[in-house]
Amino acid sequence: MPVSFDRVYLQSAGYFMPGAPVSNEQMDAYIAPLNRMSSRIQRRILAENGIRERYYAIDTEGATVFSNAQLAANAIRDCLQRGGSDLGRVSLLASGSSGGDTLMPGFANMIQGELAAPPMETISVHGICAAGVSAIQAAAQGIELGAHRAALAVAAEMPSRLFKRSRFAARGYETDFDSHFLRWMLSDGAGALLLSDDAVLPGAPGLRLKLKWIHQRAFSGDYPVCMQLGLTEDRQRGHLDFGSWGEAEAAGALSLRQDIRLLPHLFDIGIHEYARLVHDGWVDPRKIDHFLCHYSSEKFIPVVEGLMDKAGLAIPRDRWYSNLAWRGNTGAASILIMLAEFLQTRTVKPGEQIFCYVPESGRFMAAYMLLEVEEAGKVPAASGARAPGASAKVDPAVAEDAISPPHDPADAPAALRDLLTELASIWHDYRSQVWRTPLVRQIRERRFALPDYLNWMENWIPQVREGSLWMREGAASLSGPFQSLAALIGVHAGEEQNDFKILFDDYRKAGGPVADIDQLRRNPGGEALNAYLHRLAATRDPFGLLGAIYIIEGTGQRIVPALLPLLKSALQLPPDVFRFLEYHGHNDENHLARWLTAVEMVMAFDTDGRAAQQILGTARHTAALYLMQFQHVTAA
Repeated sequence: MPVSFDRVYLQSAGYFMPGAPVSNEQMDAYIAPLNRMSSRIQRRILAENGIRERYYAIDTEGATVFSNAQLAANAIRDCLQRGGSDLGRVSLLASGSSGGDTLMPGFANMIQGELAAPPMETISVHGICAAGVSAIQAAAQGIELGAHRAALAVAAEMPSRLFKRSRFAARGYETDFDSHFLRWMLSDGAGALLLSDDAVLPGAPGLRLKLKWIHQRAFSGDYPVCMQLGLTEDRQRGHLDFGSWGEAEAAGALSLRQDIRLLPHLFDIGIHEYARLVHDGWVDPRKIDHFLCHYSSEKFIPVVEGLMDKAGLAIPRDRWYSNLAWRGNTGAASILIMLAEFLQTRTVKPGEQIFCYVPESGRFMAAYMLLEVEEAGKVPAASGARAPGASAKVDPAVAEDAISPPHDPADAPAALRDLLTELASIWHDYRSQVWRTPLVRQIRERRFALPDYLNWMENWIPQVREGSLWMREGAASLSGPFQSLAALIGVHAGEEQNDFKILFDDYRKAGGPVADIDQLRRNPGGEALNAYLHRLAATRDPFGLLGAIYIIEGTGQRIVPALLPLLKSALQLPPDVFRFLEYHGHNDENHLARWLTAVEMVMAFDTDGRAAQQILGTARHTAALYLMQFQHVTAA
């Protein structure tokens, strides 16, 4: 649930960019290519990210011109000057960054020292992109609790020191793609906000900008590390595990890396969280006047926009604001720099809402923030952002199309919106739990060996074998009005009736020792799932089976394709050993389109809502039992 605020206002915002802007053509003077591959990556990344200029706090020789603490201090000075204030009023300083100039002490303390600021409370948030929002939240909570009347939130980043060509000398200037990638993406800068319990906006007499709420949610337990500094490429050793810093650098443990193959998951979870905020009444897309979205590359604009549009929660593009093209990607500082420049260059009006979204790729976080312009001394009308505990009242046509794997809400009939929204919530929780199961953790952490894979297949093959059987049984249990649905399910069952044979053949090619398929047994979770689905299929008009198909096929469409590259990398088996997994990753999307047609058939007759409840209930039970099957694989 978001943290809401009743007495926190933005008094001023400032930023600091070091030196002169560096164009794409000038980058090589600061961040020289390492080898021929580096030049190709540079051209590709610059063509995609849309950044035309950025700033570096180093010179062309690689010497530091401004420290990270100095960047932060200069942003604070700009912020205070714009707000007509001084450090004497401030009693809390919260900082956010991926790293200061020192390993110890905390970054906020180093900034306080750089400013020669008077005694005050300090908080140092260590993270990546969302660390800036965390610093804002810490400062805001101090004011909301009444412990402080004015507080500073600052975020600063200085990745350029990591990208100097000299840092790669120990490796002979050879490095992997993941550490090449970020050299052409990130830049230096700092932003600061001054928050207080009552303030008017600089240059806008009679107006004040209220912080309504902040919401942050981390999914670090669900996914592997995506962006990291301090681990080797295989993530098996940390930089402190080596005999010296030189050895760590030679092994690549001090290279900043990002696994871009994981990034689609980041936007997926971010849009799910956004949909949940809308559904719960915290934000109404129709009332958002300005959308400040942090993205590392303009390549991701259509990704974010497409997901929001499919969810029926789009914010028109003419309301988006970004300064990525001329300020660059400054990580945790980006949203503060963006907000400061926005307020300095745009005119805001009473009642307007500013919505901020920050996805963090480190180990996956999503952060959101809502501000609203008020007339000073005037109580605003209800804005659509609710207070904690209030019931959500959002137009279903706007809020209830939350995206989920087994359907495309943009193409779905309006009559399915309520059902699809509830299913999306079930899927969101299920997927999160799957990624934390012992089996998937083994795969993610590269601890998955051939015996583990064969054991998994021995559990899974007899479960897959039953799929077409309970589907045919369910089709046979449908009454007269639903014979067209029975025929559709029959087609689907026919397509999948030999899937278990493909999976068994894959198992044998991988070295599976069991030659007689009838000797394989489901684990307790698989046994429970099988019994549940067969029992349900034997009842009259078992519409709930569509909820089971949603979870099972969704797993094949979204989860299996994400695991497949990790399996291939860990097991080093011939490609034809993964035919079943490849097939489902490519074809389950077609199966799920058929699923949507089946649901539409059922809902056309669902006058009392019973069929929808059956589908939802079965989806929940199937998710729980499928999780049980995952859990028991490693215990088998």
